[in-house]
Amino acid sequence: MLHGYQVTLYFSNSNIFPREEYEKRLFYARKLAQIWHVVIEEDTYDHDTWGQTISGLENEPEKGKRCMKCFDFSLARTAQMAERLGIPAFTTTLTLSPHKISTMIFQIGAKYKGYLPFDFKKEDGFLKSLQLSKKYDLYRQAYCGCEFSIRADKKSRHIPNLTS
Repeated sequence: MLHGYQVTLYFSNSNIFPREEYEKRLFYARKLAQIWHVVIEEDTYDHDTWGQTISGLENEPEKGKRCMKCFDFSLARTAQMAERLGIPAFTTTLTLSPHKISTMIFQIGAKYKGYLPFDFKKEDGFLKSLQLSKKYDLYRQAYCGCEFSIRADKKSRHIPNLTS
């Protein structure tokens, strides 16, 4: 139970590139589900459909229109899964990242029945996530997941290590 809710994890990340990175993140999501004794549901990896969804926005800056389309893609799939499973409410951990604008995510999520705007950054959420990652030996990714964030990361800081 988290804040009075029975939790089911839903791993839906068709934006992640390359496939090896997707598999790595899924492995650690499964590990976390085992540690917390919660159910994990897994979406089909469909990077091609995700790519069609954001087509034409590849050169948009981070936190721009491409990200909005990406969030909408993921939240739509989450809403569909919640309905299929009979889960009356859902949220997203996207708000945990200091690189994501929570109000943007809330605005998009509001379109979907059952969406709860929960800001995981509040009350030192990001710091707590770092501590839990260390405690449970969880992988911390160096970029959001899409190939366009790799390109942005390459320009600004470093190329993420996709093999560790």
